[in-house]
Order: sequence, then C-alpha cells, then structure tokens
Amino acid sequence: MPVPVLSVAQMRQWEEATWALGVTQESVMRRAGAALAGCARRLTRPGDAVLVLAGRGHNGDDARFAAEDLGDRTVRLVNVSDPRTALAEAGSAPAALVVDGLFGIGLNRPLDAGWNELLRTVNARGLPVLAADVPSGLDADTGEARGEVIRADVTVTFGAVKRGLLQPSAVPFVGRLELAHDIGLVRCPFPESDLNWTLAGDFDRFPPRRRVETHKGSFGHLVIVAGSEGYHGAAVLAALGALRAMPGLVTVFTTQAAYLPVASQLAQAMVRPWKAGAALPRSCSAVLFGPGLAGEDLPADLKTETARLWRESELPVVADASALDWLPSGAVPSGAVRVITPHPGEAARMLGRTTAHVQADRPASLRELSVSRGDCWVVLKGHQTLVGRGDGPQFVNPTGNPGLAQGGSGDVLAGYIGGLLAQFPSADATALRYAAFQHGLAADELAARGGTWNVADLLAQLGS
Repeated sequence: MPVPVLSVAQMRQWEEATWALGVTQESVMRRAGAALAGCARRLTRPGDAVLVLAGRGHNGDDARFAAEDLGDRTVRLVNVSDPRTALAEAGSAPAALVVDGLFGIGLNRPLDAGWNELLRTVNARGLPVLAADVPSGLDADTGEARGEVIRADVTVTFGAVKRGLLQPSAVPFVGRLELAHDIGLVRCPFPESDLNWTLAGDFDRFPPRRRVETHKGSFGHLVIVAGSEGYHGAAVLAALGALRAMPGLVTVFTTQAAYLPVASQLAQAMVRPWKAGAALPRSCSAVLFGPGLAGEDLPADLKTETARLWRESELPVVADASALDWLPSGAVPSGAVRVITPHPGEAARMLGRTTAHVQADRPASLRELSVSRGDCWVVLKGHQTLVGRGDGPQFVNPTGNPGLAQGGSGDVLAGYIGGLLAQFPSADATALRYAAFQHGLAADELAARGGTWNVADLLAQLGS
C-alpha cells in the first residue's frame, strides 16, 4: 500500500496512537536510527569519518542511535545543546559525511543567531550531509526556511513523508528524499490521502506471472506512431522501451523519410510507413502517439487522426511529446484509458501558463491538465514524478535522479508505459506508477555504479 503524505499534526497523532498501545518511543527511535545508519553506510566506506550532530530532542535521539550502529566507521558524536559550543567541531572535525540530527518536525519558529551560525558553518564546509527526518532549519509542514537551513544530499524521513518536504521551496535543502516507513509504528490511522508516496512493495503482484500456456497473442499489441525526419531516434527508443515491458507485439508507424533509419535499428518490432487512412492492426490493444513527431515531413492527416483516436477509440491511448499539442478538449469514451506524459515545460504549454506556475503546485497543475483533456491520467515528469488524474489520489514516485535529464529518457518511459498498457489496460493506475518507478529505479541503479551512462544503458537496465 502507498503511504499517505502527512501533515506534522497527523504524524503526531500517529505517534500518540502508537504510544497508547504500549510501543515505547525508544524502540521506534532505535529503528529509525538503524534506518539512518543504513543510509550512512551507503554513502560512506568502512573506516570513513562520520560527524553526527545530535540536538536535544527526539531527532537528536534518532541520530544518537544511528551513531551506535556505525561501528565500522569512525564516528564523532557531538551532542548540541548550545550551538556556540559546537561551532569548532562542526567547522573542522574530519568527516566524509555529516549526519544532521539537530532539529526535527517540531521546528515551527525562526532560529536565533547562534543556531543560524552553526547551520551556516556546516553548509560552508561543502561536505555530503545526511538529514534525519527533515533538514534542520526547515519547517516540515510548510517547506519554509526558519532561518539558515541545512543543505542535505539525502534526507531519510521516518514513518511517512511530511508535506513540507515536497514543497518546491524545500527541494534544494532536502536533496534525495528516502522514506524509512517500517520503524515500529502501529498501522497508520489515516487512509489513502490526496497525495501518497509510492513504495516498492506496492508492486509485489505486478506484473502478474505469465501462465505456461500463454503465447504472444496473450500479451497485447502496441502500436507506436513516432519518428520523423531528423527525429527518428525517438521512435527507436520508444519501441525499445516498449519491448522492455514484453508485450506480445510492437508495430511502429513512422513517416516515409524516417522509415529506413527506424526500420534498420529495430529487429523485434515491426515497422511500417504511415499512410493516410491506414487502419490500425486488428490485434492492436494500445496506441502511443508522439515521440519524435517534430519534423517537417509529417503527413497532413496525422494530427487529425491523433485527435480522432483520442476522442473516439475504446483502446488505451498514450500521448507524448509533440502529440500533446494535438489533443482535443472534452469527453472521451467512458472507461477508455487516456494518458498524457508531459514534462513541466510541455504541461505549461498545454495550460497556457509558465513552467514556474506548473512547478509551484504540481498536484494542482496535474489536476488541471487532467480535467482539460477528458479526465485523462497524467504522468507529470520531473523530480518526484506525479501520477494521477482530475479526481482521486495522486502518487509521488520516489525513484530517479538527475542522470535522467538527457534526451531520449522520456521516449523510453513513454514506450514502456505503452508496452504495459497493451497488456494490462484495466490496471491503468498500477501500470503507470510501476512504469515510473522502474524507469527511475533503473537510473538509480546505474548511478550507484558510478561513472557516466546513457539511454542505451537505461534501456538495458529497465525492468531488470
């Protein structure tokens, strides 16, 4: 089950419900500390020096328990009650990593000069920082700075993600956000909310296991309309992304000018030139329009056919890239799956707004996009990709990293989504979330190896 993103007040209620059932605070803090220590190990090597700054509250206790679990590192634990007495060690103690356990979710007031100076000193060193629950100086409810704020490379938050950590103002301080969900709290008293954090365990039964008697006709047929003069690579990458989802068949329709370069690079997918009035194959079970349809050689009917299929087809239809600008407003057939996959700039263009407006409130922008195009599903790409529609829950994807910011990665994702929907059209929400999760996870696994990587590497890793 995904975990609801909570306010600080809700998090406090969850904790109080836990203590009321006899679970001790120490047992929960020890598990939180163990999760924090596990992340610290991933960020360092045996023997590295780790500087742990622990405040007076429970956030400091989490950090202290983490320090106990780092026996194979050289740990310097600094218990900070007066920030002025910790300045020297914070500013000069040898460290490969700083663990920030100074302030937790209870901070809701401006910091005084002494604390600001301490946090500024830590930031000035430029060392990697791991924050416990929330970067010190940040309001976990609003995402506002309460003075100087620790700039963390990674934040491990406990129990549930707090709303303030997802605000645009918080992103530069939070760094990579990881959730340590299983820390011994009782069952969360809050149901699925309007915003939810995706867990790997959400996909334990997806995709379902293939039965022994199945054949390629059992797993759908994705049609991809993609590629044009100068943009043939997008069609190739979308097809290869689709094939990583293992649908039964993939057919690519492309422009006449792009046909040879696309066909010469695809062995498993069928490739055909787009012709006016051409019908979809009878076995088609989903359609993807858009990757690489930006050349000057587009057939005159391509935009109108995209709009027609979006408005009339009973099949799942995915629109990406250039095709996003061709979609009509208004209703689509009841129960028909419709998906758009914009990045923030494309979303802004579709809404007639600025990219900054979209990014300032991504959940609201997602809902507006969905409503404007027939209550379609929206995969709003970018940092912490969002999946949702005009009503109901939205899901934050926790995987991915800046390495995905290279041409072609979005084409791969669009193809992967199409390949899944061709097989599992009734599992639309799960398929979309799974696609975003696996796409980001592949990038994370590549980044963990170190060195550079490209979209060919991403394809090889996707789904593995």
